[in-house]
Amino acid sequence: MSELNAPAGAPFFHYDGAQLMAESVSVSELAARFGTPLYVYSRAALKAAWESYAQPLTNRNALVCFGMKANSNLAVLQQFAQWGSGFDIVSGGELARALKAGARPDTIVFSGVGKQDWEIEAALQAGVKCFNVESTDELERISLIASQLGCTAPVSLRVNPDVDAKTHPYISTGLKDNKFGIAIEIAAEVYQRAAVLPGIRIVGVDCHIGSQITQIEPYLDALERLLNLLDTLAGLGIRLEHLDIGGGLGIRYQDETPIAPALLLDAVFAMLESRGYDYLQLVLEPGRSLVGNAGILVTRVQYLKHHESKNFAIVDAAMNDLLRPTLYDAWHGVLPVLCPTDASHTAQSRVYDIVGPICESGDWLARDRQLRLQQNDLLAIESAGAYGFVMSGQYNTRPRCAEVMVDGDQTYLIRPRETVEQLFASEQMLPV
Repeated sequence: MSELNAPAGAPFFHYDGAQLMAESVSVSELAARFGTPLYVYSRAALKAAWESYAQPLTNRNALVCFGMKANSNLAVLQQFAQWGSGFDIVSGGELARALKAGARPDTIVFSGVGKQDWEIEAALQAGVKCFNVESTDELERISLIASQLGCTAPVSLRVNPDVDAKTHPYISTGLKDNKFGIAIEIAAEVYQRAAVLPGIRIVGVDCHIGSQITQIEPYLDALERLLNLLDTLAGLGIRLEHLDIGGGLGIRYQDETPIAPALLLDAVFAMLESRGYDYLQLVLEPGRSLVGNAGILVTRVQYLKHHESKNFAIVDAAMNDLLRPTLYDAWHGVLPVLCPTDASHTAQSRVYDIVGPICESGDWLARDRQLRLQQNDLLAIESAGAYGFVMSGQYNTRPRCAEVMVDGDQTYLIRPRETVEQLFASEQMLPV
């Protein structure tokens, strides 16, 4: 099976003989030690992904802000902060997490369409790099709150360029029918309004067209429209300090060919230079491409059901642990943790749906996978480092998974498994 020869997270997740390894640690040993379901991350994979951005940006005026909605575990954030990353946040909770992990406030950009008053106040008091403003109402609200606090809010308008990112409609964010950003046709007018509002300082322009993008052309199309807007703003006497092109570079889930960050960045800087905007700081907001292939979800087969029309492998992970398959119809690779090559594994190869124990027909992790399975086998769901644990919940009163980080031959528990008692510890029953 080809996917056994080259796991999506290779070389950080790889086979040593029949054993799936996370760096130098056996995944079977991790499952025995921490239980399943279990999220496992590779520190070396995170570092390699970070370097794929950092190296081509050497000696360039740029700031990488990790889109932490992809994975907000404090240990993951801590690593990126130590390597020099800024952070793209979308809530007051993410602001608190980033600061706890050691982020410099002046490297944090605050995105999101529905910022509440307390979140704006917290970001102003922390001293974030800028607010990516997504509506005229939000701009007025930030102006009011900043004035009340006696401070100045740095703002960047998130412009919606009406560019098709050629990705799943749920993660496409740059079309005029999406809820995100300010239509590019009225952006200059909104900038003029921002220029006269109290408590507002214009610092940049922002654009984010979507996620899991595997083509350069949508980025360059959006950038061309942004540069035309900058020409208009310059004519109005409005000069910016940075240009934020968002994130969205895709990863390999199945047979995609992801874009190397260096290829995109070289093209972007060439356009900036040709149009005379190379003095601007370039800001990027990658998320999935920094963490997606750095994690797996380990799960154990509980039961096998063989029907005439469909075979099911019922595992202990479920849609509450990994939501992407049922939410996006997303494809994740499935690997046996121990390759069934010995004589003790007598199961025949069958096509299985990998499903969980939740009482929903939408509770599935993978469909139509050719596997040799026995009860109690361990499976690894690939490419689970982005939008995995961070989207998990407690439906059916199921405790959320533990998370571990592997670093060479060392393993660190970075989030313990929840207990059932913790799930309702804060609830109150009515008087009898």
